[in-house]
Amino acid sequence: MSLNFTHDPARRSWVDSANLPDADFPLQNLPFGVFRTSGNPTRRLGVAIGDRILDLRAAAAAGLLPEPVIPASQHPSLNALLALGAPAWSAVRARLSELLDAASPVAELRQRVETCLVPMRSATLLLPAHIGDYTDFYASIHHATNVGSMLRPENPLLPNYKWVPIGYHGRGSSIVASGAAIRRPHGQLKPADAPAPVFAPCKNLDYELEIGAFVGPGNALGERLPLSAAPQHLFGIVLLNDWSARDIQTWEYQPLGPFLSKNFASTISPWVVTLEALAPFRVPAMPRPASDPAPLPYLVDHYDATHGGLDLTLEVWLLTAKMRLAGDTPHRISRGKFTEMYWTLGQLLAHHASNGCNLSPGDLLGSGTVSGTARDTRGCLLEYTWRGTDPLRLPNGEERKFLADGDEVILRGYAERPGARRIGLGECRGLIMPAG
Repeated sequence: MSLNFTHDPARRSWVDSANLPDADFPLQNLPFGVFRTSGNPTRRLGVAIGDRILDLRAAAAAGLLPEPVIPASQHPSLNALLALGAPAWSAVRARLSELLDAASPVAELRQRVETCLVPMRSATLLLPAHIGDYTDFYASIHHATNVGSMLRPENPLLPNYKWVPIGYHGRGSSIVASGAAIRRPHGQLKPADAPAPVFAPCKNLDYELEIGAFVGPGNALGERLPLSAAPQHLFGIVLLNDWSARDIQTWEYQPLGPFLSKNFASTISPWVVTLEALAPFRVPAMPRPASDPAPLPYLVDHYDATHGGLDLTLEVWLLTAKMRLAGDTPHRISRGKFTEMYWTLGQLLAHHASNGCNLSPGDLLGSGTVSGTARDTRGCLLEYTWRGTDPLRLPNGEERKFLADGDEVILRGYAERPGARRIGLGECRGLIMPAG
């Protein structure tokens, strides 16, 4: 994916809020989402620019969009746009970039665009796509090693990990947009010293810091997608919190893996940042030690090896009920790097389709928990507190082994480097409510 004029860090927008140094949504970003307003409850596609939303339905009616994307702009979700493929995605990005550029000389055109802008504060942000299927992977070797060390200290990493991208099929119907309340789930719990399980509210509720990637055109049943085609089939990314009930998970995960401990809720951020917007932050895939096996041929591609990584910084923040009452600001728990993932997003896509499994526009692929080696880079409380044996200590004196009712978890992410405009992923928020 090559750089073009839309990535030029010197360009500015006539939407002033997009030009602030720490703006998540500058002219170089232009992420896609779905919104509605109190004055217009219709679900509409939008593009974020600073603190405004460009209404794509209104832009199409004003004759501002390229012809191929006009029908897709009328849909209540991004699925139709995702199905169009990379040339259409690039065309609409280029057109919007031109329309919102401060250097645009046509005043009449700017006036037409202004009529399509909606203040973000007056909008409700919704799920960006209809997610037909959701698959969560386990792509961080540090996360896999940490968790394995708790369960199997003598053999933390199972022998298949370095050969095959491990994943499980999640539940698309329980994915919610940022800001939705998360109710503590019930399930079967069996303490190690108990003779039998009980059915009760989860005690060890956890978050997982992940990236979710939206699939574009996809493939027909029985066909494979080569790794070289991944850039044509991955549209963009969101922040993903794959909520986890660790005590339910401990009892149920053998022999078939996660089930009710994972499918009660997952939260995603509302704005899909396109992989084209992130082209300046492409980096080589994580280097593998010489002692590790080389990936099998279907998981090898030169472009993916040299550009398959993404230089993203990902953070977890916590706001407890006590902090909220005191007027305190959220506390940052961890900050990790997506460059440390053992498998790339392209490899996850290619492996998923390698058996002929059909991927569809709007399918979501989760990266798995993003963790590093240091404690403050671990992307879940299971790792951070080492299964509750070393609690998180907050500045106000509170401690957490796992999440309490009233806790709000906030995920944030961004990409930045010298010579490029900072690109933000926005926020992914979820407030824990008591079990019903």
